[in-house]
Amino acid sequence: MSPSTSPRFFTEREVARHCTKDSCWVLLGTRVYDVTAFLRMHPGGEALIRSRSGKDISRVMEGPPHRHSENARRWMEQYYIGELDRESGAHEAQVLRERKTANEQTDEKTAQKVKMVEEISPFSKCSSVDLDKDLVDWRKPLAWQVGHLGEKYDAWVHQPVDRPIRLFGNPLLEAGTKTSWYWVPVVWLPIVFYVSWHCYTTMAQGTSKVFITSDFSIPIHKYSFPVFFLMGWFLWSFIEYCIHRFVFHMKPPAHNYYLITIHFLLHGQHHKSPFDGARLVFPPGLASIVVGAFYAILHQLLPDIIGLSVFVGGLCGYVVYDMIHYYLHYGSPKKGSYLYDLKAYHVKHHFEHQRSGFGITTTFWDHPFNTVIPDEKF
Repeated sequence: MSPSTSPRFFTEREVARHCTKDSCWVLLGTRVYDVTAFLRMHPGGEALIRSRSGKDISRVMEGPPHRHSENARRWMEQYYIGELDRESGAHEAQVLRERKTANEQTDEKTAQKVKMVEEISPFSKCSSVDLDKDLVDWRKPLAWQVGHLGEKYDAWVHQPVDRPIRLFGNPLLEAGTKTSWYWVPVVWLPIVFYVSWHCYTTMAQGTSKVFITSDFSIPIHKYSFPVFFLMGWFLWSFIEYCIHRFVFHMKPPAHNYYLITIHFLLHGQHHKSPFDGARLVFPPGLASIVVGAFYAILHQLLPDIIGLSVFVGGLCGYVVYDMIHYYLHYGSPKKGSYLYDLKAYHVKHHFEHQRSGFGITTTFWDHPFNTVIPDEKF
């Protein structure tokens, strides 16, 4: 809703009727929000928001146990639809809505209500991101614009919006940056299964050995494959943390147009639009570069069959990582489960703690590197 447009007014009965997964409204003071589109995204889960539908969630926003960040409040404003009219009945509220037209001035009574709302509601001062007056032109591809933001880029990219991003004007180039989640298991799991079978059957032949010296070697038993596989998975979890922290969350120099652009293409666009479903997993083409480098390094450092076993464990870890990352944004895990806590942890990383909480599939590596997000329950 444009700031210059008079708000619509709803009665308490109208707001209370919207309490289903297909239409869910909540209140912040006297402000009315349609949060239907946010049900699956909220870290507390769909059931938590629906249990508060039609109610004033001002105290919930303030906490305890969790005080919502400014980004969370700004995000909420995207769902603002009008004001609560406690004085008028349903008939009068309907008349007020029908009376307002695009060219009409707000009548005296509506103006008084608007003024009263602005004086009473502390949330009226929390404006949403105005996409028409933003630092970039959302009607054009963003890839070549963000580099010009300079020192404003870091603050801008960490103010999330619920809006899909177009990176490139060329349709083929744009399509290449988008991937449905199911392509990750479709492309990589057959490779994981085949290489795992190859490693295990090769070890089962009893001919695989590790040569300590030219005269001394140690045979590799087939039951050692799971050990090497899990070593690769564990190694991937460390690589996952390092890439997320040191590459995806590098702070590009304000004067460097190209590094800002690269950062935005790699990860900045995900923080700007964290629920863009087409960009929550890596395109197989881009992922193959990392996978190939991972294989090449292990092939040089470890004996052939061991390096391959560690590699396939790491590749499996990557597939699980991408699937979990998608689920943390769009899934509704059961409260109290591991994924429930992980989802809350990751959402806090997006909305408030962008310089910490770099673990995706696990928070393990955040502990030794002192990047753990403070524990707050939803």
